[in-house]
Amino acid sequence: MAPVGEAREVLRCDHCALVQFRTLSSNCRRCRKPLDPVEVETVISGPALVTEETTAANSGVKVANAVKDLRRRNGLSQRELAARMGVPRTYISKIENEKATPTLGSLDRLARALDVHVSVLLRDDRARMDEEVTSLMNDPFLVELLPFVRRMDQLQRSIFLNQARELSVGRRRSA
Repeated sequence: MAPVGEAREVLRCDHCALVQFRTLSSNCRRCRKPLDPVEVETVISGPALVTEETTAANSGVKVANAVKDLRRRNGLSQRELAARMGVPRTYISKIENEKATPTLGSLDRLARALDVHVSVLLRDDRARMDEEVTSLMNDPFLVELLPFVRRMDQLQRSIFLNQARELSVGRRRSA
């Protein structure tokens, strides 16, 4: 027992999330893992700064952004996408918030649910933006508008874009 008046350190286990007082052994009472994070000394040598861990983290970000963008573009909620995949809605949320990285099987189901190829989920944002611009430039209506938009000044362009935005938002609300 700690003497009266002595402060005891309260910690949360990183592994099982149990909140507890520090033990004499500094191990968790539930899972027996160390309560103090083990510090690993990293040595970086030369230009080889890209590791498998950073590559995996970056690909997770790409997948998260791609899933969120494609889901929104298709007008799907997380619940609807989850139903198409046959997974809980929280799994979609975790993927989009980079708290979970989908397995290959999940990537395949995600791609089918979003009506895209798996490679689209793994592309970076710039490649997706280039594809969007290309698809927009192939739209006959937009191609027809382009000469008129080029002749507009800044104020006219702003008014035009605001009107287009209101029309698209109004159409989504009424649908």
